Amino acid sequence: MIHRKTEIEIELMRESCRIVSDVHRLLMQYVKPGAVLLELDRMAEDFILSQGGRPAFKGYASGSKSIPVFPSTLCVSIDDEVVHGIPSNRVIEDGQVVSVDVGVEKNGYYGDGAMTLPVGAVSPENTRLLNITKEALYLGIEKAQPGNRLNDISAAVQEHVEKNNFSVVRDLVGHGIGKNLHEDPPVPNFGKAGTGPELLPGMVLAIEPMVNYGGFKVKIAPNGWTVLTRDGSASAHFEHTVYISKDGPVSLTDHFMRGNG
Repeated sequence: MIHRKTEIEIELMRESCRIVSDVHRLLMQYVKPGAVLLELDRMAEDFILSQGGRPAFKGYASGSKSIPVFPSTLCVSIDDEVVHGIPSNRVIEDGQVVSVDVGVEKNGYYGDGAMTLPVGAVSPENTRLLNITKEALYLGIEKAQPGNRLNDISAAVQEHVEKNNFSVVRDLVGHGIGKNLHEDPPVPNFGKAGTGPELLPGMVLAIEPMVNYGGFKVKIAPNGWTVLTRDGSASAHFEHTVYISKDGPVSLTDHFMRGNG
């Protein structure tokens, strides 16, 4: 069931999303060669707590008893890691592409956002991958209009990615968000325009293209969480929490990405 939010709920989500945005703006200064992932994670957690929020990912359960809960505040995914990278003592190196995904809960409502940053001298190919993925996100957001269909978003993302000879991940999708981090509806990054549920004012979606330089197939790392490209190619990930107002889409986490990439 798709829950449409009231104006009061949207205001509560704005605060959670504001914290997400501020975490990203903070981390953009520190994602550079020599940065240690665990230090970035601690920095993000300290900031979220200082704002009265709670890290949404830390302690998140996958639903499988064989996989431990997610141990970290951030998902930090490097190069061929698509999403759900677990921060460790790994050090960021020049030339890598680094995805940072942040979730925050405050006052019972969630915000979620991701960006992929180029570190130092990134190859032209990977620079283009990041740019196309970010463009696909905004093209998808433009389709989040009342009266459109959910897969209008999906088709816009897919078309832009594939005409630029990259591939969208099929095994992972965006999602509704609100009182829960993950709600209905699932938001694929591929699909046929004009199909899917009608988009209505009050819906809030986490739209998040995950785009691979090579093929779309992925695999799961032994830790049970981290998703990697099956062919070892680089991947990029951008995400906004988007409120569908009566006048069109509003990106609640937008300001952290302005001027980036």
